[in-house]
Amino acid sequence: MSQAITIINFAHALTLQQQAQIEQLCNCTIARVIDVSTQVDNTQPLAPQVTQLIDAVGLSQEEWDKLPLLINPPSYAPLTVALLAQLHGRMGNFPTMLRIRPIANSTPVRFEVAELLNLQTYRETGRKQR
Repeated sequence: MSQAITIINFAHALTLQQQAQIEQLCNCTIARVIDVSTQVDNTQPLAPQVTQLIDAVGLSQEEWDKLPLLINPPSYAPLTVALLAQLHGRMGNFPTMLRIRPIANSTPVRFEVAELLNLQTYRETGRKQR
C-alpha cells in the first residue's frame, strides 16, 4: 500500500470491515479517522454550523492543503452540499468522498463502501463540457 490517508467522518462510525474496504479501494492505509458529530439545528442558518463542524476537525491550514483526505459525508443533503463548498474553499480543490450503500438482502440492514468518488475529477470532466 502506497500512502496513508486521513478519513474525516461526518456520518455513522465506520466499521472495521468498511475500513478494510476503503484500504482495498484506495490501495492505501488509513492513518486515522476523525469522527465529527453532525447534529445541526434546523431552526438556525446552516453556514455558521458548517463552519463549526469543519473547525471541529482540528486540522491546520497546512494539513488541509497537504494531507490526503477522504470524506465520509453526512446523509442530510443540504448539509453535505454546504460542507463540500466550504471544504473546497479550505482545501483548494474538491475532496474524494465515500459512497456507502446498503448490502442487498442484509437483515438487519448493513452497509458497505460502494466506491470512492473523486469529486475533483468530476469537476474537471464537467469543465470540459462548458
